[in-house]
Amino acid sequence: MAARSIATASISFGLVTVPVRIYPAVRQSAGLSFHLLHAKDEVRLKQQYICPEDGEVVPRSEMVKGFEYKKGRYVVFTDEELKALDEQATNGIEITEFLPADAVDPVYYERTYYLGPDKGGEKAYSLLAQAMSGAEEAALAKYAARGKSYLVLVRSDGERLFMQQLYHSDEVRDIGEVPVQPRRNTEAEVKLARQLIESIASDRFRPEKYEDEVRKRVEKLIARKLEGKDITAATPAERPPAEVIDLMEALKASLARKGRAAASGRRARTPAASAQAPRARAAGGRKK
Repeated sequence: MAARSIATASISFGLVTVPVRIYPAVRQSAGLSFHLLHAKDEVRLKQQYICPEDGEVVPRSEMVKGFEYKKGRYVVFTDEELKALDEQATNGIEITEFLPADAVDPVYYERTYYLGPDKGGEKAYSLLAQAMSGAEEAALAKYAARGKSYLVLVRSDGERLFMQQLYHSDEVRDIGEVPVQPRRNTEAEVKLARQLIESIASDRFRPEKYEDEVRKRVEKLIARKLEGKDITAATPAERPPAEVIDLMEALKASLARKGRAAASGRRARTPAASAQAPRARAAGGRKK
């Protein structure tokens, strides 16, 4: 099924303009949601807004928006005034500078979009994608849409363009706010830790290996519930208090367990291989 674009825009740098279409890169979360029902008749409840001052239910026609400039004090805006506050949508992705492809810390990534060429922009799109990939650079740009101003990063894989919506600097917390006590580790500790890391390292990311296990478990429980079966959760076992362990011993134990698992996997494969050998020899005997 072909992807559907959610907006059109134009990438601009210098005097070059590349008309593009914007596509969502991810599907909406497939997580399961539950609704609030009236226990008496299992009818879905409706949400209402109640004024705490007089206890009245307030219809949307009587609601206004306000900004709290001081505790309990608001300045109220009309719909026309709110429109004046919005950023004017230009549908332009204005490139301000090119950066090394890995220059932006992933902590700034908020959302990803795919960019495809719009009608008449195929050649310029292809040229920009190829040029950016060859230079291993990403484009930092400003994008105004839906009443907001966004900071975005445009990347290329050589054939296609991607747009990463970024957080602004004032939205990202300083990691210095996280309390961490500096500690000097011994060379032996670092070496063992590296061995453990390398023992489970992969050459690339394979997302298909991982599933939403919680969602699958909940789906199975819902199916059991629909069949009239009991899904009462078992009483969780009381967790023992955390033990203070020696770091070096923990690293060694982890490596040893990894080694035993690998050896077990090799033994599981050996019988199948040895079973083929007699058949091959027997076939060879018959040939003579």
